[in-house]
Order: sequence, then C-alpha cells, then structure tokens
Amino acid sequence: MKKILLIVTNIDKYASGRLKTGLWLSELTHIYHAAKGKGWDITIASPKGGEVPIDPESLKPWVLDKISKGYYESPAFMDELNHSKSLEEVKRDSFDCVYLAGGHATMYDFPDDINIQFIVSHQYESRKMVAAICHGVGGLLNVKLSNNDYLIKGKSMTGFDWFEETIARRKREVPFNLEAAIKARGADLKKAFIPMTSNVVVDGNLITGQNPFSSKEMAKVVTQQLEK
Repeated sequence: MKKILLIVTNIDKYASGRLKTGLWLSELTHIYHAAKGKGWDITIASPKGGEVPIDPESLKPWVLDKISKGYYESPAFMDELNHSKSLEEVKRDSFDCVYLAGGHATMYDFPDDINIQFIVSHQYESRKMVAAICHGVGGLLNVKLSNNDYLIKGKSMTGFDWFEETIARRKREVPFNLEAAIKARGADLKKAFIPMTSNVVVDGNLITGQNPFSSKEMAKVVTQQLEK
C-alpha cells in the first residue's frame, strides 16, 4: 500500500487583509480521490496543523467540479481536513509521494517553511516522488539538496504563471511573482500553450502541475507514476 503526504496551507487572507484566500480545493480533492480509490494511506498535513481554510474562489460554481463538491459536502472529509497534522509531527515519517497542494495562500507559508524544505529534500534525495501543483510549487523554491544546489535548478517544471495571475486579478495581492522566482532558481519553466488549461510536467521523480485546471491530470499522472 502506497503512503501519500498531502501538504496544505493554514493561511486564510492576503497580506493586504482585503481578500480571503486558502487552499484551492480541487488541487487537493482530485489527488485525494485518486489515492482513496487505490486504497492508499493518505496523510493531510499543514505547517501548523489543524484548520485548513479554503479559498472561496475555488468554491464558485464554474470551478467547483463534481468531485470537489462531493468532498466539500462530506462532513467526514471536512473534519479530516480541519484536523490536519502538523508538518513537525510527520517530518520523519516515510512516504511514497509528497504532494504540495496550491492556492494563493501557499505563497505565504510554503516557501520559507523549514519542515517543508526538510521533508521535500529528503524525499527527493531518497529518489521518491515529489509533486506540487499551481502555487504549491512555491514550496519548492527554497529547497536545497545536500550539494547545496536548489532542487529545481536545471529541472523542467511548471507552476502558475504571471499571465495567469493577471487573469486571476491577483497581481497586486500576491507577495511575489512565482514565474520569475522559478526562473531565478534556474529551472526550465514549461507553460501551457493556452493559459488556464491543463499542463503537467514530469522530470524524473519531480512532477508539477501548472494551475487548478491541471488537478485531474495531475492526479492521473501521479498515480500512474507511483504504480510503475
């Protein structure tokens, strides 16, 4: 039985305080659903543990797909989500896949989290799978390997790009430009030909998804790769 660690945010507002943010729900539910269907062991954890806010934008009818809606309306799932373990609790556990779910909120608590850096670097150097989607890839930015290189240096990967940030009308709210930060680390950023469409990039044991619309394909690719 495979063991999967799903890392989610604890942040509920942008620094300006004007808008709410949080986990982008589909970026968690699709991988959760796929892993559950395989009977795999799933751990949901966050930097602080406990409550996980959901970005209200991810609950709007045109983006809330059937799978995500089902989980949002499931008291058992919501209880599990809001009793997330802390990363401190799970950082020395062994997992077949570590998956960083996104949402703009992750831009605040993922990049500098020392537990994320420890978990991801250990996972990657153990040749086990590291996966991240959308803004969740921000959690990879400051991860260094034992040779002191950034994990993403020279890697093919993707993430929410600056033009998509324009479409989302969040350019003035976000704490940094994720696309520029990825490139500054020496990664080879691969974008979807059409913004806001599915794009998943596999580079060895690193798998990244560009945006919320990559959630379904991301779940499929991760489960396929884990079963190889």
